[in-house]
Order: sequence, then structure tokens, then C-alpha cells
Amino acid sequence: MEQQKLEKLLSKMTLDEKIGQLMQFAGHFYATNNNKDPVTGPDDLQVSSKSINYSGSVLGSAGAERNKEIQERYLAQSRMKIPLLFMADVINGFRTIFPIPLGLGASWDPMLVERAQTISAKEASSAGIHVTFAPMVDLVRDPRWGRVMESPGEDSFLNQEFAKASVRGFQGENLQADGERVAACVKHFVGYGAVEGGRDYNKVDLSERELRENYLPAFQAALEAGCELVMTAFNTIDSIPASGNQKLMREILRKEFDFDGVLISDYGAVEELIPHGVAADQKEAARKAMYAGVDIEMMSLCYENSLKELIGEGKVSVDLLDEAVLRILNLKNKLGLFENPYRGASIQKQNKYLFCPEHKEVAQEAAEKSCVLLKNNDVLPLRGGKIALIGPYADNPDILGEWSIFGKKEEAVTLKAGIAKHTSDYTYALGCPMYDRQETALTEAVNVARESTHIILALGEGSDRSGEGRSRSSITLPENQLELLRELKQIGKPITVVLFNGRPLDLMEVAELADGILEAWHPGSVGGTAIANLLFGKANPSGKLTMSFPRTTGQIPVYYNAYNTGRPLPEGSTERFYSRYIDTPNEPLYPFGFGLSYADFQYESLQLSANELKPGGSIDVQVLVKNQSDYSGEEIVQLYIRDLVGEVVRPVKELKAFQKVFIPANESKLVSFSITEEMLRYHHANLEFKSDPGEFKVLVGSSSTDLLSQSFYLK
Repeated sequence: MEQQKLEKLLSKMTLDEKIGQLMQFAGHFYATNNNKDPVTGPDDLQVSSKSINYSGSVLGSAGAERNKEIQERYLAQSRMKIPLLFMADVINGFRTIFPIPLGLGASWDPMLVERAQTISAKEASSAGIHVTFAPMVDLVRDPRWGRVMESPGEDSFLNQEFAKASVRGFQGENLQADGERVAACVKHFVGYGAVEGGRDYNKVDLSERELRENYLPAFQAALEAGCELVMTAFNTIDSIPASGNQKLMREILRKEFDFDGVLISDYGAVEELIPHGVAADQKEAARKAMYAGVDIEMMSLCYENSLKELIGEGKVSVDLLDEAVLRILNLKNKLGLFENPYRGASIQKQNKYLFCPEHKEVAQEAAEKSCVLLKNNDVLPLRGGKIALIGPYADNPDILGEWSIFGKKEEAVTLKAGIAKHTSDYTYALGCPMYDRQETALTEAVNVARESTHIILALGEGSDRSGEGRSRSSITLPENQLELLRELKQIGKPITVVLFNGRPLDLMEVAELADGILEAWHPGSVGGTAIANLLFGKANPSGKLTMSFPRTTGQIPVYYNAYNTGRPLPEGSTERFYSRYIDTPNEPLYPFGFGLSYADFQYESLQLSANELKPGGSIDVQVLVKNQSDYSGEEIVQLYIRDLVGEVVRPVKELKAFQKVFIPANESKLVSFSITEEMLRYHHANLEFKSDPGEFKVLVGSSSTDLLSQSFYLK
């Protein structure tokens, strides 16, 4: 539909119809709406049938037949015949589930992420979904926060790369032409990953420089990739909740980032302006959200109950309302809904696409490349012998992650099923339930372990311990699982721990007792197959951490790109008057960028094409990476830069580039990068974004701590 026709459509709408377009209710309301009031939905929210019949979008409803029926009934009673938008959380897959985003991040493979999200879009669109609430690009440095499982990790540059890849995967080149894509909604704008104490929905206190250096860039990258929607965060910034924050939404998002798409609140976030203490009632919350530019209010009734009155009183202009409605109509038009209100929804396509072999193949590849080998005292890959497969995750289908709401656990391939594809010479024992001690299970596990040559111990935290509203004050494994590990250690057999979890954990005791550790995250539908392939050497681990693992909860936040202090701790020093702990090292147990392989990669001969970077020029960087082993494998070569002297304090290093390279056994590869002046820019005291002349270090290696370095100068 042409823009002129959309504007004409808008001009014909009544005030009630316009306000209705701004309202989003859960699918339950539409399924149970029989035009008898009130209709009660999730959280006991009560909505009139008139409001449902006027509303513009639906939350969380999926299924071709179901969504077609809702759309048909809605349009039949609608005067303007403006189709509904169907939106849902398709985070790491629809029916075919991929590793959680933190795991996908550990693949360091944006092309793989794009392929995964293309599959997610294809499956979701066939089930009648138009918009996904993804990607989540919140930068996170605190693993206590439950929603860390949705984030790519602690680094701004890496988050930008995954934001762009996700948007490309979800949306493709043309939303209207490609009915097998969905519109992406980047979230949560902004700073949600920095909640105080790692506690969900809590306050955020960031300087504007920190916000611009680390938290905003991934959102800007998503928008530059064409992302159609943005979701507001639950938290405050500068003591103002995001859903009522005009500086964030109007000045930065709309004006500075030139975003003209749809801005949607998170679930109930507009009404939450009241308990935040910045609005006295729904009327004031609605006014503040409108002035902040929130187009769609998700699952609360401030707009519904107050906008008409506010407009009548002249406290909100009709122009503001029209702007919001037109943005929503534009999105519906981009999706082609005016031409085809049932866009994408197809029982035939559902039967063809959902959990099909081609999609499972990509999910397996993603799971293999997301696992991170944290420790290997020459116990992996497995070389025969009798395996004792033990632990609460040994035969547990709870491997899809918290946000896989359309996945089916009964379809998941467990670790036991994966191992059975490689060998029949194994014995399974539970060892303990997920969180409780059970004497008979422990005794059985010890007996099974004594008869084995190698113990595979599958431990972790269930999906009910990470995700939204699931922050933790302590991030160790449950005590009963640690007890199981201690008991098995006394037997004297090699132990490989496979971890299933949604966040970085405190693994100090596990690292002391285990001979091998494979971090598998929540790996998705075919996780068991992927993990078994890695354990038996059919696949070679290549994942690397995108978030540091602390030695103890008390170290948090611990991250690789911290600032120096006026008293940086000299290497090996135990003296008192430096920035240090007296009871643990400053460094994390496993740093950002770390991950082992069965191959032995060695870095040599870091060379720069020049030691001066001139205006408009570049410096070529080369490093030789040798695979000194009989295993072929992929290595993630990482390039960091340190600005030695800045106008404001600069990080000790920053990731600026990386390459994932395949190196055959006993061969070498020359890996090249290019440094430009743009890579050296930062926000100065006045927030101007520019570079400074001076000395820099370029550091290249296998992790943020294992690096070769050379100096160069910017003239």
C-alpha cells in the first residue's frame, strides 16, 4: 500500500480505533473473547471485549490454524479491516531449538547465527508469527542476572556483530516479498544488562560515556541492519524508567539514531512507571510514555484507559497519537498484511518446516560450535573403554533453555541418547536429582563408576534457574551435585564434567576435581548428539567464551576490558597497596575469549606493515598460526587494541576484530587484519567521538589473556 493510502486510512479512523492500534494483549484474550465483559487474561488482567476488538497486535499466539482463526474473527467485526500483528518471543529457535544466545555467542560465528535465525523465521512465519522479540543485545558483565542467557556476552564489538547477523537472519532482504521472514525487535533499550546487584528489573546507574561506549553500539548496529522494532527496558537510566525516558527514546533513539520504526514497551512496563514512582496513576503513566514515543503498550491499560481523556484535555496532542499509529500501520504494510492478512501462516509449511531434518542439521552444527572446552588433562576425546554416564543431566531433556517456549522437550536428544550413537559400552546412573541429595542414587553412581574406565558427569542448573526473573546471589552448582563430584573423585577414575547451564558459573571446585570440563550451555534440540560428537572426537571443540567465568561470586563484575587504576597490580605481586583482593586473584577463572581445542594452535611472528598509522591510511597486521597436532580444527583468532594514553581512562584492551579459520592438522595459516583510524575512536570528556594521536598496542592471540603484541603510533 502506498504511503498516501496509509495516511488516508489513518484520517478515517476514530479516536478509539487509533488508540486500539497501540494496545497489545496476549493471545488468550482473543481465544476466549465471546463479547461478554470483562475478559480475564494472564496476571488477572481484565479487558473489555471492545478493547480486544479494537487492538492492533497479539502477544505470544502461535500456530497457523489458531492465528488464522483469530485474524479472521477480528477482521470480520472490524470497521477499518486493519489486520492484527502477531508477535512472540522466538529467541533461540521456534520448534527447532538452537543453543541459548549466550551459547550461540560462544561460536564466534555471525554467519552461523544468521543461518539459525533464518530457520527460526521460516518456522515462526509458517505458524503465523509476524514479529519476534529478538535479538536481545544487552551487554552483560554480571552472571547473577538471569537474563544473561539471552545475551551474546560482555563485549560491545561482538554484540554488534551478532545483532547485525540476527537481524539479517530474521528479516532477510525484503519483508514484504519474503513471507518466510519475520520483523525483528531489538531489546531492551537500554542498559538492562547492567542492573544493580544482577537483580532483574532493578535500577541501572551508568554514565553517559559508559552507555555510549558499551551499551548503545549493539542497538545502533541492529538499527543500521534494518531492524524494524525496538523494545523498551524495564530499568531506569539516570533515575528515569526507560518507558518514560524522553532523552533515551526521543533524543537518542529517534533523532540521533534516526529510528522511525515501532517502539514497543516490555510486558506491563508502561504501568510500571507507577511503582517506579515517576507517575501517580495510569493517566500520568500514559502521558509520559506517549511523550517518550512508546507506540505499543504491551499488556497494561494506561493508553486504553487514559489517552482519550488526555487528548480531550489537551495534555497529549492528536499528532503524537497519529505518529504512533502511522508507524504501526507502516510496519503492517511492510509485512504485506494489507494484501495478505494471513501472511506466512500455513499448515502445509508447518508440517514441512517444523523440526525438519535440514533444520536439525544446522541446530547440531550450532551446538557443536557453541560448546567450549574449558579443561582437558588428556582425557578427551574418548578413546574406548567402559563409560560411566552419571548425573542429573545425563538423561535429561531440559536442554532447550528458558525462552524456547515453542520447543518440545520430548523431542530433545539427551546426552545419553547421543552417547548411545557412538558406543553401547556405557552404564547410566542418576547420581542425584537436580537439586536434592538422594542416598540410593549416590550409592548406585559410585558402584557404576567403580566398574568404568572413564566417568562422564553431566551437571548443571535447570532452565528454571536462569532467564527472566531468575537472578541468583550465588552462582555455584547445587551442593548435592558438588557432593556427587567429590564422591566420584575418590574412586580415582578420570572424570569429564559436561555442564548444562544458562550463565557463567563459579567452577573453582569443579576445576580442581575434574580432569576435563566441557561447557555445553543449554544446547538445544539436538544437543545430546552434538556433545557426544565432541566427546568422541567426531567433532573438534572450537567455541570460546564471550563472558568471563569468575573464581567466586565476590569478584563480580569481572570482565576483560576493565580500566586500569592508579595502582594497577604488578604481575605476581602480593603487596598490599595495589588494586587487588587479599583472598583471590583479580583475574577470572576462565577469561573472555578462552576455549581449548583438540588441536594445538601456536601463534608466531606478529608483524605490522608499518608502525605509523597516517590519516586515511591503514596498517596491515599478520600473524602465523600453526596447528602442531594431528587434529584439524577451527581457531578463533582475536585482535585487541589498547590506547595507552587517552583524554579519559581507556580499557586495558578492546576487541576490534576476529577471524574464525580452519587449519588442517600439522599445517599453518597466515591470518591478516587491517587497522584503521576508525577503530581507535572513543568518547571524550565532552562525549565527542574521535581518536587521539599517540601510541597504541595491537594484541593478537587465542584469548583475551594469551596474546602477542606490537606497538604502533597514530599521527
